[in-house]
Amino acid sequence: MWGDGGKFYWGRKEDNTAEGIVVIFAWMSSQEKHLRNYVDLYASLGWNSLVCHSEFLNLFSLDRATSLAIGVVNELIKELKTRPSPVVFAAFSGGPKSCMYKVFQIIDGTCETRLNLDECQLVRDCICGQVYDSSPVDFTSDLGTRFILHPSVLQMSHPPRFISWIANRIASGLDSIFLGRFESQRAEYWQTLYSTVNMGVPYLIFCSEDDDLAPYQIICNFAQRLQELGSDVKVVKWNNSPHVGHYRHYPTDYKAAVTELLGKAALVYSRKIQKLQGGEEGMERTTEEISESICNLRNAAMTSSQSLLKVAVEPSDHFFLPGLNETHEGREVGSAAEERKEGLIHLHNPPAINAHGIIGQILFDVCVPKNIEGWDIKPSISLNGQTYASAHRHRPFNPIKCIRRSRL
Repeated sequence: MWGDGGKFYWGRKEDNTAEGIVVIFAWMSSQEKHLRNYVDLYASLGWNSLVCHSEFLNLFSLDRATSLAIGVVNELIKELKTRPSPVVFAAFSGGPKSCMYKVFQIIDGTCETRLNLDECQLVRDCICGQVYDSSPVDFTSDLGTRFILHPSVLQMSHPPRFISWIANRIASGLDSIFLGRFESQRAEYWQTLYSTVNMGVPYLIFCSEDDDLAPYQIICNFAQRLQELGSDVKVVKWNNSPHVGHYRHYPTDYKAAVTELLGKAALVYSRKIQKLQGGEEGMERTTEEISESICNLRNAAMTSSQSLLKVAVEPSDHFFLPGLNETHEGREVGSAAEERKEGLIHLHNPPAINAHGIIGQILFDVCVPKNIEGWDIKPSISLNGQTYASAHRHRPFNPIKCIRRSRL
């Protein structure tokens, strides 16, 4: 798929059998045939490949690099939403500067785009490893000249003098135009690469001591800094190996290192999935516990309300005496715990008075019914809104009762 700043395509795409996805950020001027060996290498290990070819101007134009990075992220989002899987970034030569570091900024939310942040987070969560082949390359003002004249770019060992002259003129013109932005972009570039340590993924770096385009000292400092930040870094170094030609010259060592890195990436992805599932189960348990607590509180409130309306009929029951601090619209006013204790009368051994005896008739009434089923017991509401229980007997006024009580 073509877009501003380059193109990207699937080198291999197996929907059901692939172990993961390797995103290959190729070097400038590379073609599909130059990446075929790497696509086959990852395919032999069970991984799909998404290949990204960036243009030379991406080194100088951030807009072009960002446009290409947005296309790559969109393609990953579509694939990962259908089938989540581990993702490994493999960068060659200037690939990190021309596209990859912008991908990191997009999924981290530090680069303003119209992409959905949650979908970008999905891509970030699936990244489980990084491979650098003859990379990263330091971004300096003479980078354009060195890239244009390098044999790996021109695909010839000794370019003609006329081509060298044209390349120097073009590169010098680009350097003069973008010179003011070099230092700020360079700082942003390295800061972004170092910030990827927060992903907790392993790194694999291929380099050579005689690589003049990707100096060994620059790569060694990069690897050392990653290790100081707590990352798992493996550096495979050769004494004499051409720029982006390590796999062609040392296929056995190269494949063994890549196999180890992909194994680590699969393990990292498995741990991320387990952590994510553990977090979801923890949230479910917390929700269930909260729901159960709410139900228990409701049951306790209902039990408490029923106990307040209870009429005791046994000598061992407790009577709650309503006072100033009673319930008001379901909320207790005042210190309920202390005042309940003060308002409780424990009737363990009540006085034995026969209501049907002579004293009982004098104190209570001339006639105390033995069966109280005829009483009308219903709640009454006082003027201040308090609820209490009162018993009314439906019978005519008895003057003898008043006379006998007055005699007392």
